[in-house]
Amino acid sequence: MFGLNKDNVSGQVNELVERLKTDVNLTDEQAQKVMETIRTFVVEKYPMLSGAVNGMFGGK
Repeated sequence: MFGLNKDNVSGQVNELVERLKTDVNLTDEQAQKVMETIRTFVVEKYPMLSGAVNGMFGGK
């Protein structure tokens, strides 16, 4: 995906979680819930991307 390997993408997802925690002052649990909500939304709206999205976000 965009020339990134799985480790890079995973690191960027983790970076986004950390930014949510620091910039928005969310707890780890809240930040994880935001990420799950985004993942679910994208998969529902764009099912053809489900494999890539679930791979990025570690989804089901």
